[in-house]
Amino acid sequence: MHTLLGDATELEPLKQMLRRRGNPFFLEETVRTLVETKALQGDRGAYRLVRPVQSLQVPTTVQTFLAARIDRLPVEEKHLLQAAAVIGKNVPYAILAAIAELPEEALQRALDHLQETEFLYETNLFPDTEYTFKHALTHDAAYSTLLKERRRRLHGQIVATIERLYPDRLAEHIERLAQHAVLGEAWDKAVEYARQAGTRAVDRSAYAQAGAYFDDGLAALTHLPATRKVIEQSIDLRLDRLGPHWALGQREQRVRLLEEALPLAESLQDSRRLALVLSAMGNALWSVGESTRALPFAERAVDMAKTVRDVTVRVLADSDLGMICRTLGDFPRARALLKGTIDVLHGHLLHERFGRSIHASVNVRSVLAPCLAELGEFEEATAIAAEAIEIAETLKQPGSLIAASLGACAVLLRRGGFHQIIQRLEESVLSPGAGLAAWTPTSAGMLGYAYAMTGRLADALPLLEQAVEHAHEANVTVEAGLRAHLVEGYLLAGRHTDARAMAERVLELSQQSGERGVEGRVLHLLGEIASHTEPADVETARDRYHQALRLAGELGQRPLVAHCHLGLGRLDQRTGKREQAREHFTIATMMYREMDMRFWLEQAEAEIASDRPIVGQTDGP
Repeated sequence: MHTLLGDATELEPLKQMLRRRGNPFFLEETVRTLVETKALQGDRGAYRLVRPVQSLQVPTTVQTFLAARIDRLPVEEKHLLQAAAVIGKNVPYAILAAIAELPEEALQRALDHLQETEFLYETNLFPDTEYTFKHALTHDAAYSTLLKERRRRLHGQIVATIERLYPDRLAEHIERLAQHAVLGEAWDKAVEYARQAGTRAVDRSAYAQAGAYFDDGLAALTHLPATRKVIEQSIDLRLDRLGPHWALGQREQRVRLLEEALPLAESLQDSRRLALVLSAMGNALWSVGESTRALPFAERAVDMAKTVRDVTVRVLADSDLGMICRTLGDFPRARALLKGTIDVLHGHLLHERFGRSIHASVNVRSVLAPCLAELGEFEEATAIAAEAIEIAETLKQPGSLIAASLGACAVLLRRGGFHQIIQRLEESVLSPGAGLAAWTPTSAGMLGYAYAMTGRLADALPLLEQAVEHAHEANVTVEAGLRAHLVEGYLLAGRHTDARAMAERVLELSQQSGERGVEGRVLHLLGEIASHTEPADVETARDRYHQALRLAGELGQRPLVAHCHLGLGRLDQRTGKREQAREHFTIATMMYREMDMRFWLEQAEAEIASDRPIVGQTDGP
């Protein structure tokens, strides 16, 4: 092909017109096509325009240009380029040679010419030679020119070639194998390889990719007869698919998958798979805020785990039930279940995910640590949270690292370590694209609450409002707790009407979902709101504080008990009942000191030392 050496002033109108198409590649390919089809005529190797730019017939799409160029290739080279396109954008020579059906000399000659014409270029020489397409559009055009049956056959040949060339290294090629098995309609292999590729993607927290692979596997199963093995694979792939859905905030999809899996597991009379589905159903219902409905599924799974005697079933069933119990406010039961699970997870099991998106050893600790914090057992909670972070750092999986960090922040939130929360979360919450959908509302809510408690209300309220909005959209189980954070933000900002309206909504939500721990907290906040209204609604405040105190005592929430005593002390002091106030302050001070809750201890000690209340100061868990 001649080199384009024409007069720059003659070519410039053409170039400008083509640039207006907004694609430099369009310019390059158009000029090349015009040269090759003699729209520009040559004279001793130099080219000039022979008619006005306006009269040139420019094809409507780059794809059309490329298809025309490919079609003009010699048949041997055209077929080779198409085979390369089936392999992918990057083309290992060994695979191409195996499916090209060309002698070595002819193959090399064709590759050399495809490089000269800039369809392909060589990218790797060592350890394996590899080619790549000059442009992604060239790859797409070459692929689109293939007839469907030849395309399917080539994909199947690529699978067989990889299996033959790399029998001991299939894991390195698993994504390629999954893709070609699906496109080659090798359905048995597509199920197997898609599941392996999805599992690898979860390991690196690439949840969207993992979900796509698992979906490919499920789709492949529909082409196979409904044997027992296929039904088992259908259940297993649905269980695998739950993790990516959860990580990406797609909670309703999890419930639908399990509604499909449950009758399949029951039809097989497979106790192990049925227990796993039941446990997962409890987890899925919990994640959409239906913990009361989730409880019987999780309890049935735990009962089955006792007879199945399988470590995966036991770990998942106990941890799922423990998580549900924590949300329902049954903190002692949750503590026992989660501690029992930790006792099982040692040795190699410490690094197992058990089919979930987060490693079990990290997840269990990230649930247990806040549970212990609710009970005021902060030393143990802090130690457990530190273990979760240490394990997550060795695993180097982003999802597990996020879960461990949020578990530690939940402990700090209850204890009053707000500056530490800000230090931990600012970068992850405020950086675009940081974190994952499942954790975004929780982490934003924690950071917003920490801002509020440290006086940064202008930063706090927008973040808290966004967290509540996102939680509501995703139907996450943390919505009631996030709304309680926002109540306190409004109260600190003096927006009592907004605080009361939101608190009444949180009370309704928590009672509907059975979240008794959140219910106790919001009852306390309603007492705070009533006591800070001008004039104070003393009777309502006292009634709400006592309701919260009774519930907190029943549930063992010692930090909330201390907060209620501090609130009652302030209320009594404000109404002139100094003896009763001092009694409440003394209890609160003693409890804060025992639990090392210094943020509120300083407030309680200041109240004891003062004859007057601190107007405008609020407290909260």
